[in-house]
Amino acid sequence: MATTVLVVDDDPTVSDVVRRYLEHAGHRVVLAADGQGALDAYARERPDLLILDLMLPGIDGLEVARRLRAAPGPGVPIIMLTALGEEVDRIAGLQLGADDYVTKPFSPRELVLRAQSVLRRTAPAATAAVLADGDLVVDTARRTATLGGQELALTVREFDLLAYLMAHPDVALRRAQLLESVWGWTFGDQSTVTVHVRRLREKIEPDPSAPRRIHTVWGVGYRYEPVAGAADA
Repeated sequence: MATTVLVVDDDPTVSDVVRRYLEHAGHRVVLAADGQGALDAYARERPDLLILDLMLPGIDGLEVARRLRAAPGPGVPIIMLTALGEEVDRIAGLQLGADDYVTKPFSPRELVLRAQSVLRRTAPAATAAVLADGDLVVDTARRTATLGGQELALTVREFDLLAYLMAHPDVALRRAQLLESVWGWTFGDQSTVTVHVRRLREKIEPDPSAPRRIHTVWGVGYRYEPVAGAADA
C-alpha cells in the first residue's frame, strides 16, 4: 500500500512540484494550502508523513506542529520547510518535535530522499530488538518506548536517537556521528542533535538538568550510561 504524504505549502507552484516528485516515487499525496487546511486534512487522511511549510496564512506551521504533537497517540513524522537563514524558526520547529527540515530553495529530489529516509525509519523492523535499562524499555520492532510501564510519546528522530544511544552504552558519541547514524546526514547543523537530546532528557530523565542516563561529554557529544547495568541489545 502506498504511503500517504500530506504536503502543506501556500505556494501552489512549490506544492505541485513536490507532489509530482513524490507521486513519481510511488507515494500518495494530499495537499493543503494553510494551517487550518493542514489540520483538517490530517484528521481526515491520517498521513504517514507531513511536509510542512512554516510560513502559512492563518495558523502558521509552528502552531500546526504544536497541535499535532500535543494530540494523543503516535505522532506523525514531520519534515519542515524553512526559509534560508531562518535559524530561529528551524530550532523552534525541532524543539516542537519536527523530525527533519529542508531549507528553501530546495531540490525536490533531496526532499523526496529525506521523506523516504524518514518513512523507512518508521517502518516496522525486520527483526525484533529490545533495549532495556531498568524501567526504560525500547522495542525497535514495535517502535515503542516505555518508562515505568508508561508509553513515551517520541517523535521518529527521538525514538531513533534513544535506540542508538542505548545500543552503544558507555561510549562517547560525537554529534557528527549521531547526525550521520541517526539522521543519515554526512553534514548538517549539529544543533539538531543538541535539540533532540534536550527533548529526550525532558521525557526520560527525572531531572533533565541533572541527567542520569544521557550525559554530555564536553567538546565531544554525548554518552549513554545505563542506570541498571548494561543495556541489552
